[in-house]
Amino acid sequence: MTIAPDETGQMPGTVEGTWVRACPIDDLIVGRGVAVLGPDGVQAALFRLPAAETDREAAPGRSRLYAIGNIDPFGRAAVLSRGLTGDRAGEPTVASPLGKQVFALRTGICLDDESVSVPSYGVRVVERIVEVFFPA
Repeated sequence: MTIAPDETGQMPGTVEGTWVRACPIDDLIVGRGVAVLGPDGVQAALFRLPAAETDREAAPGRSRLYAIGNIDPFGRAAVLSRGLTGDRAGEPTVASPLGKQVFALRTGICLDDESVSVPSYGVRVVERIVEVFFPA
């Protein structure tokens, strides 16, 4: 069975949205974040982190890319891209530079208060350019 795009060009079951070109992958510093401006002024915090030794999806010596919302829900400022990266029990994280709350980079959930979260975004690399997916 072959699955084909519908009349709008979307694959069935896919989320509508926009891929935004952020920067060349070589411009991202491992362990640091950058802000990415999406449609309608939505901001993402994009991070490049070293892959963990136990990470089955990345080869040793490679890095992983993550994108979450850039607005700190506690301080209500666009600062998460300037937070400190790390991990908590193997989960890649970023700590807000304002209140030091820690957010999981895979899901956007605040690990200090799981009732709070920021959006998480898809990330891909196309011809060495990093792109972030902003859903419609």
